Amino acid sequence: MTDLFDLIGRVAVITGGAGLLGVKHAEVIAAHGGIPVLVDIVSACAAALDLADRYHVPACAYQTDITDPAAVRSLLDNVLARFNRLDILINNAANNPKVEKTGTENFSRFENFPLEQWLADLSVGLTGAYLCSQVFGSYMARQFQQCGRRGVILNIASDLAVIAPDQRIYRQPDVPDHLQPVKPVTYSVVKTGLVGLTRYLATYWADSGVRVNAISPGGIYNGQPEAFVQKLANLIPMGRMAHADEYQGAVLFLVSDASSYMMGHNLVIDGGRTAW
Repeated sequence: MTDLFDLIGRVAVITGGAGLLGVKHAEVIAAHGGIPVLVDIVSACAAALDLADRYHVPACAYQTDITDPAAVRSLLDNVLARFNRLDILINNAANNPKVEKTGTENFSRFENFPLEQWLADLSVGLTGAYLCSQVFGSYMARQFQQCGRRGVILNIASDLAVIAPDQRIYRQPDVPDHLQPVKPVTYSVVKTGLVGLTRYLATYWADSGVRVNAISPGGIYNGQPEAFVQKLANLIPMGRMAHADEYQGAVLFLVSDASSYMMGHNLVIDGGRTAW
């Protein structure tokens, strides 16, 4: 059975590779013999060197703007020149705009949300996933036709692709309603769009050897204020937020042969939040 999870020699491109979840995805791939390629708008070289040292795989990093079609095509060329294969794409990159008050407004609120922020968030989270899927997924489909080697795309969505954000957990005491912070609209739109992209590509490439699925993680504890953590925990049957490494098993399952008959699915992992 362990062979089902064997990733030895498989090359996995991970966008947003310098971030909290990106590194965790790379860890589980490297731990099972895969070769993580960390891609980010900032340098992920230190993380790649650490992975190479700990897991003895040729992990590497590329600083790339995934919203630039030419940069994404160049990234594919670089990966193929280095490894001569591509097996996995994890679309993990996303903006996560900070909630800030500006003067008498709060930009996170829908009435005030800036168009430039909307465009920037969709550019990274959706357009970047579209471009990477188009370039890398098309290559994996050709690779299957040429040599029978199958590929995988995994999109990292969110529980907020399934439910609306409960804005009550972001409320702050003694703050007027028009200044109360909220989860920005773009987060829900981007993550919901990724689930739609998953279904589209899953059926589009169903006979081309490219499996496409998504996961929808719940909130991850990362030093948030205790009041916020408790309010969110009250919405979760398990009574807590996720640890950063609790999605690694699902990622391994979905990028390995263990999920060989799974296609077009959005795996929700949220401590039971969407069951209530």
